[in-house]
Amino acid sequence: MSCGGMFLIALTPSVLTEGGTITTKLFGVAIASLSSGLGELSLLGLTHYYGPFSLAAWGSGTGGAGLIGAGLYVLLTNTLSLSIKNSLLISASLPVILPIAFFLILPHGPLRRANSRPSKDYSDDIPRISIDDEDIRNLPIDAASEALLAPGLAIASEAYASHSHRTASPTSSNPKPTFKSNLRRARALFFPYMLPLLLVYIAEYTINQGVSPTLLFPLPSSPFTSYRSFYPLYAFLYQLGVFISRSSTPFLRIHNLYAPCLLQILNLLLLILHSLYFFIPSVWIIFIVVFWEGLLGGAVYVNTFAEIMEKVPEGEREFSLGATSVSDSGGVCIAGVIGMVLEPRLCGWNVKHGRPWCKG
Repeated sequence: MSCGGMFLIALTPSVLTEGGTITTKLFGVAIASLSSGLGELSLLGLTHYYGPFSLAAWGSGTGGAGLIGAGLYVLLTNTLSLSIKNSLLISASLPVILPIAFFLILPHGPLRRANSRPSKDYSDDIPRISIDDEDIRNLPIDAASEALLAPGLAIASEAYASHSHRTASPTSSNPKPTFKSNLRRARALFFPYMLPLLLVYIAEYTINQGVSPTLLFPLPSSPFTSYRSFYPLYAFLYQLGVFISRSSTPFLRIHNLYAPCLLQILNLLLLILHSLYFFIPSVWIIFIVVFWEGLLGGAVYVNTFAEIMEKVPEGEREFSLGATSVSDSGGVCIAGVIGMVLEPRLCGWNVKHGRPWCKG
């Protein structure tokens, strides 16, 4: 789906007068977005089987994706002077990394145990250290999870799976849950985990999509030569903050998820008020606020799932991780609707009050 979305966008003719061109390109965007959502729903749930460090790796990887994705596009189009079409066609090859990573790199022992199949070696190519079952069962849970990136990956994942098997909730042996029972399970997750993640994403993506395009200053007082340059730098600073905070769980944990959520809502209110009344004297202060916005959003994201890994019973953990991931996608979607209404009104207000830069 990811490849198909990029192919649709790249190969659809760019002549805007051709019937269906815009619709086809937007459909390509939707297909690529759907692949991202399904991937997050599935892969985030699988971190349950590989220990706390895998969640930190997931957070860092998703945080870096924004920086690398934007940087690669700039590299291909600006530095290498490739066309947008050719840049997208080259990028369409990147999803091939996913099956390589999943089938050839990821240790499959924990997943096989999760499916209640007999344990067996999943890779005869990885050198095995001589170790007996008793050693594996006696390996402390923290050591098992933290050793997942060590050379003896097979041993580490086997040890972690051994603990998971022994500590699994009794509910894991129950029949497959029904849709109605899954709704009840999701309802129990709403206030402690889903709501703060939903609110923080609504706030930050309303900033990104509805407010940031109007946070402009006179060019002589800024480091830019054109008004189009403001938004890409805002996006970069936001992604930089997200990357740093999503990589922070091995060093810093936040247990009160509503505190950074409240700070993010205050960020939204501050930037809307500035867009209306233009009271912040320098664009450099806006840079700091946008970077802070990214730090808060990334922190709520990764710490929400870290809390689930710690506090949700073993048998409910995979479902909880996947179900909670719907909140950030839902928040982005709601923010997109808000932004479509908010951005033109803020721009019109600025033009009316002598700041026509959003039209420049």
